[in-house]
Amino acid sequence: MFRHKTTLLFAIAIGAGGLAIWYSTRPRPIPVQVRPAALGTVEQTVVNTRAGTVKACRRARLSLATGGIIASLKVHEGDRVERGQRLLELWNRDLQAQLRLNRAEVEAVAATAVAACLKAEVAQREADRLRPLRKSGAVSEEKLDQLATTASSLRADCESANTRVRIAQLTSDVTLAQIEKTRLRAPFDGIVAEVNGELFEYTTPSPPGIPTPPAVDLIDDACFYVTAPIDEVDAARIAVDQRARVTLDAFDEREFDGRVRRIAPYVLDREKQARTVDVEVEFTKPGEISELLAGYSADVEIILERAENTLRVPAAAVVDGDRLYLLNESEGVVEERRIESGLSNWDHMQVLSGIEAGDLIITSVDREGVEDGAPAMREEQETK
Repeated sequence: MFRHKTTLLFAIAIGAGGLAIWYSTRPRPIPVQVRPAALGTVEQTVVNTRAGTVKACRRARLSLATGGIIASLKVHEGDRVERGQRLLELWNRDLQAQLRLNRAEVEAVAATAVAACLKAEVAQREADRLRPLRKSGAVSEEKLDQLATTASSLRADCESANTRVRIAQLTSDVTLAQIEKTRLRAPFDGIVAEVNGELFEYTTPSPPGIPTPPAVDLIDDACFYVTAPIDEVDAARIAVDQRARVTLDAFDEREFDGRVRRIAPYVLDREKQARTVDVEVEFTKPGEISELLAGYSADVEIILERAENTLRVPAAAVVDGDRLYLLNESEGVVEERRIESGLSNWDHMQVLSGIEAGDLIITSVDREGVEDGAPAMREEQETK
C-alpha cells in the first residue's frame, strides 16, 4: 500500500516537473499591433517630387518705357490699388507745356479752316447766282469762269485747312502719348508687392534682354494657383480637371481643394534631378485664397481614381502587394492570407477579396517571429 502511494506521488512529481519544463520552454505569444479591416474610401493619387510654389494668376513687374526723375510716387509696398490707378510719374513739365502749345495750334488752325471754308462758300454762291445771267449776256463767259475758278480754289483752301487741323490734333496726340509714357498705371486690381525707387531719384528703363528690378511689382491676390513638378512616370496619368488637394507648410495639416488646370507639354530635364512635368493646380474655393500669399511652398496630391465604401486595410500592413497577416484571437495565432488588391495610396489599400470586414489585420508585420501559425496576442494585452 505504501509502495503504491510512493509510486503515485513520484508520477505526479514527474508530471508536474514536465509541465513546468513545457511551460517555461513553450513559445511566448508575440505582441502585435492590429487594426480591424473596415469600409472606407481609397484614392489612387499622384504627388509632386519636389515642393511646389503658390503663384498669382496675374503678376505684373511694371517698368516705365522711358527714363527720368520720379516726380510723384503714389503707392507703397502693401497698398491695394485699382485698375487704371496712377502709381508713379516722372517729371514731364516740358511735355505738358508742349501739349498746351499743340492744343493752342489746333485752335488757331481750326479758326483758319473755318475762315477758308466760309470764303469758299461765298465764292460758290456768287458763281451760282451769276450763272443764269450768262444766257442774257449780262455776264461774260470769262467773268463766269473766273468766279468758278475762284470758288474751286477756295474750296481747296478749305480742305487744306481742315487737313492742317487734323495734323495739329495728331501732333497733340503724340505729345499726350509721350506724357503717358512718363506715367505708370495699374493694369488690374491688386496688391503692391515691391517698389523700387524714391521721389527725385532718376530711373531708367530696362535694356532689351537685360532683366532689371521692376519699378512696381503688382500681384492680383484674387486668384492663386500652385505649380508643382510631377515625375515623368506619373504625368501620363494626369488629366485636366482632375481633383486635387493642396497642403502648405504655412498651414500645417490643413488641406485646400483644387483641380488640375494645366499640364506642361514638355519634360524638364535638370541636372542631378529626376525628369519632371510641371502641373498647375488652381484653388476651387475662392473663400480660402484670401489667406494665401504668393511664394508659399506647397504640395499637391492629384486624385486619379476614387473608390468609396470599399473594404480597405492599412497600406503598411500589406506584404509583397498580395499578403496580409491576421490575428486569430480565439486560437491566439497568426494567419497568413492571400488577397486581391485594388486602388492604393500611402495610407490605405483596397481589398477586393481574401478577407472580410472586422478581420484583425496585423500592422506590425516587421516584428520578428510574425509568420503563419506563430502564437500572438494584441500588444495592449501584453502591456496589461
